[in-house]
Amino acid sequence: MTVVNDADAAGVAEMRFGAGRGRKGTVILLTFGTGIGSAVFVDGALVPNTELGHLELNGHEAEKRASSKAKEDQGLSWDRWARRVQKYLAHVEMLFSPELFIIGGGVSRKAHKFLPLIEGVEAEIVPAQLQNNAGIVGAAMHAAEHG
Repeated sequence: MTVVNDADAAGVAEMRFGAGRGRKGTVILLTFGTGIGSAVFVDGALVPNTELGHLELNGHEAEKRASSKAKEDQGLSWDRWARRVQKYLAHVEMLFSPELFIIGGGVSRKAHKFLPLIEGVEAEIVPAQLQNNAGIVGAAMHAAEHG
């Protein structure tokens, strides 16, 4: 039996087939959905089981302020939500100095609505190429390689 969390699975797929393919240095995939999932890679190697959605942001868990669920539950505009995501990304960037952020989860298919609004983050920010299917692809890959 083999187990991998959803964000790690999505990250594995994006690193092999998607936006992280061939990238060196520190790459962080973040999935924005009910919470914020994270997968951290250093020179292509997964640092398993990171939980960066639980970082504190303005006195709250980041995922309670910047997840897609928070956007929906609080009726936030794309602009207002993008400012929260920007603060979160800046915090994660300060801690890890990544070269690349990959934004995954269901919201990745709407990246054009919020990514252009994010400023002040030095790392490159791109949507997940496999979008919300990255987790399924990565879980299948993990099972095939470790099962």
